[in-house]
Amino acid sequence: MRTARRGTILWLPGWSMAPAVFDQLRSELPDYHHALLDYSNAKAPDDMLALTEAAAAKWRANSTENSPLIIGGWSLGGLLALRLAAKGLTDGLILFAATARFIRPKDEAELGQPDAYVRQMMRALTTDAAVVETKFRQRLWTNDEQRAGKCDKLPPIGGWAVPALLAGLHILRNEEVKSVLSKIACPVLLIHGVEDEICPYQAAKELADGLPQAQLLSIPGCGHVPFLGREKEIAEEVRRWWNEQQHGG
Repeated sequence: MRTARRGTILWLPGWSMAPAVFDQLRSELPDYHHALLDYSNAKAPDDMLALTEAAAAKWRANSTENSPLIIGGWSLGGLLALRLAAKGLTDGLILFAATARFIRPKDEAELGQPDAYVRQMMRALTTDAAVVETKFRQRLWTNDEQRAGKCDKLPPIGGWAVPALLAGLHILRNEEVKSVLSKIACPVLLIHGVEDEICPYQAAKELADGLPQAQLLSIPGCGHVPFLGREKEIAEEVRRWWNEQQHGG
């Protein structure tokens, strides 16, 4: 019997990641149609932003009350998803390890990364992109997650062209949605690892406090990839959350 669709989820991956990173999670959600964005060949920040808005506008135009558009974003993809929501281009958000502003000043160090960190990555990309990606991936995990071999489950390094890597970092340096969080009217499910070093857990609490309709699912002992290895449980949480939004619990 064919599974009835409950809507479309547009998936936005994190920096340097292929959309295949969501494959197992998508397989656990057969009751939704799935659309993927691939940023690997973006040539500039404006190209990446335009690609994202065009995809959201396309699927939003096709959405209905019985077939809504939900945008799922991880890290960089989460920031871009929040940007789309602020423009009214989605009915709901599922955000993994997301933040309203990636770059933070010294007095907000517990909420994000210093600008010098990203600028150093941008400089190093022109010399050896594989080294930059490798060092970045080492920060994604807790020690226990590394010992468990979770890092081996990510798509291979080298999937994004250097211009796309630079474009993504440029967006992380310059985009912010903190100032418009109160205007994001759609429901939001935040899923965040408590031990995240890339987008610290305090950034998720900031989102939960600033968004009008947000639920925060905290995952203890987890770093920057809260869905990997937990796809079945995450899929159940997504269904529970979206059922609450549509039927009031």
